[in-house]
Amino acid sequence: MTLKERPRGFLGRALIDTRPLRIRDYRRLWMSTAITAVGSQLTAVAVPKQIYDLTGSSAWVGLTGAVGLVPLLVFGLWGGAIADAFDRRRVLIISNTGVAVTSGLFWLQAFVGMDSVWVVLALLGLQQAFVAVNMPTRSAAVARLVPPELLPPANALSFTTFTFGMVFGPLAAGALIPLLGLSTLYLIDSVALVLALVMVCLLPPIEPGEGASRRAGLRDIADGFRYLSARKLLLVSFLVDVIAMVAGMPRALFPEMAERVFGDPPGGGLALGWLFAAIPLGSALFGLFSGWFSRLTRQGAVITVAIIAWGLSVAAFGLTSSLWLAAVFLALGGGADLISAVHRSSMLQTEATDEMRGRMQGVFTVVVAGGPRIADLLHGWGGAAVGPALAATAGGVLTVVLTVVAVAAVPSFWRYRFDPEKVA
Repeated sequence: MTLKERPRGFLGRALIDTRPLRIRDYRRLWMSTAITAVGSQLTAVAVPKQIYDLTGSSAWVGLTGAVGLVPLLVFGLWGGAIADAFDRRRVLIISNTGVAVTSGLFWLQAFVGMDSVWVVLALLGLQQAFVAVNMPTRSAAVARLVPPELLPPANALSFTTFTFGMVFGPLAAGALIPLLGLSTLYLIDSVALVLALVMVCLLPPIEPGEGASRRAGLRDIADGFRYLSARKLLLVSFLVDVIAMVAGMPRALFPEMAERVFGDPPGGGLALGWLFAAIPLGSALFGLFSGWFSRLTRQGAVITVAIIAWGLSVAAFGLTSSLWLAAVFLALGGGADLISAVHRSSMLQTEATDEMRGRMQGVFTVVVAGGPRIADLLHGWGGAAVGPALAATAGGVLTVVLTVVAVAAVPSFWRYRFDPEKVA
């Protein structure tokens, strides 16, 4: 079967499309994502858990969102300009190295028992700066490594692989924290990041095209915003994702709900792991059967329905006191989020030219990674004010309402169809 041939049979069409993995360079990029997936999620659980252990407050956990937001905003946008101006392989190597070094510093502070909230927050901010440069560069490279018709399957593979790490990482964290301690989780992440760096080094150079700017300054960032302002479809795709991530992401409430609603002991337990793992678990399961939805061409309608489903799932999560039902609702939301993410990313890679793809991915990074951090702050303080259950449910309902309003205002978004011939 050639790269252009689709899988045959019902099961073949339903299962995840693995044709992009036959392309050596994409396979190496994919492997670097796979290697870091579990390790990075150990740290994603360890940081808020360490903050909660030091302070006993969900409001402090929510503050981690604000600390991570500033470098994501600044370096996400700048990182997109860098990805358009320089060899994307070199940018990936430098940013991956920075993430690995800061992960090692996380391990060191936990190992020596510094017990300083401010040290943890400072390291988080530094690491997010490197992550913010790495993410748009990695995403922008995909369109240069696979043919246009394989963009949706390639995105489905990338998102699914990372979400598998988001499943096993939190579950492992919940089980390992009482046994090995936080410092070991940080150490595992550091080792995984070094292995991922090796795979990135094996990629070929990905130089910018002939018409690309060789600068990455404020003017180039502004050029990206001017480019985006003239493309209404991309603006709406970013807006609905902002709505979903800011109004509907309740993760800052997980540590408190794990103890007070679902019965975890103060030192941490499986409920915390399941709450953090449920959303990516749903994403991973849906990703295994992404063959059917990665071939849908009505991308505007698919994105809209998926985000509404996400909001409804989060609202239902806030209404239950059963751990298994909470996990089911979060998993359904995670599946809807994966469908939205695959098609939003493909829409961006299709509608943006290669000269602007890095900057558009930089905006995508700010929305995808920055939105939940704003949500951490809002939900953390909201949970402290009205209780975590009500805060989660209100956020889910608000997501549905705002999404319907946004898409109704731009009907062309609902009618948008994927066309691989438009990829530049």
